[in-house]
Amino acid sequence: MGKKALSVWVFSSLTMIAMAHLLEAIAALAFSQPIRLLQLYPIVGEALQTMTPSAYLVASALAAIIFWGITCATAFENPVETFLNKMLSDAKQQTAVESQLLEDKSEVLDAMYDTIASDNEILSQVKDLMCNVRADVKEIAPMKESIDKMKTELSGLKRELRKIEEKATIPNLCPACGKPLLPEFKMCLYCGQPAKTPATPVISLKDYK
Repeated sequence: MGKKALSVWVFSSLTMIAMAHLLEAIAALAFSQPIRLLQLYPIVGEALQTMTPSAYLVASALAAIIFWGITCATAFENPVETFLNKMLSDAKQQTAVESQLLEDKSEVLDAMYDTIASDNEILSQVKDLMCNVRADVKEIAPMKESIDKMKTELSGLKRELRKIEEKATIPNLCPACGKPLLPEFKMCLYCGQPAKTPATPVISLKDYK
């Protein structure tokens, strides 16, 4: 408020001085009176005295109007309105900042939505794959049972083969004394009897004669 009062006082004083010059210019034009107020300015007084009364009237009128306008603008400036305008300007700036933040957040939300949508598509694909795998597993289950059955049968066959191999490895036994003989022996080395019973009876040389 002190600055405002000082400004009003200064510009009102300048307005009064300009009005005094205007009145002197009017008197100089109307009554042909000499111009004396311009002598108060020591530096430019002599140059201003060469001014014609009409130019003096125009210059003083313009100066009075300008200073009066500045005085009125300074005097009638409402501090409450200035404060409200400042608050409104700050609110506008805050709104612009918030709108920018909201726009940035909306971009982030859009990116999150796109990510969630893509994740949903991936999850749906994974779900379809799981359903296909389950169907394949259901189809494979009977095959597994068949394979297990075949394994059981093969294990039985293996046992039978082992038995056959064990029987095949048993050496030939002499029918007379029961001692083991090699397969290539035709006669028992222990008792002298034939290793195998011949298909036809053997006739001795004495009986043949």
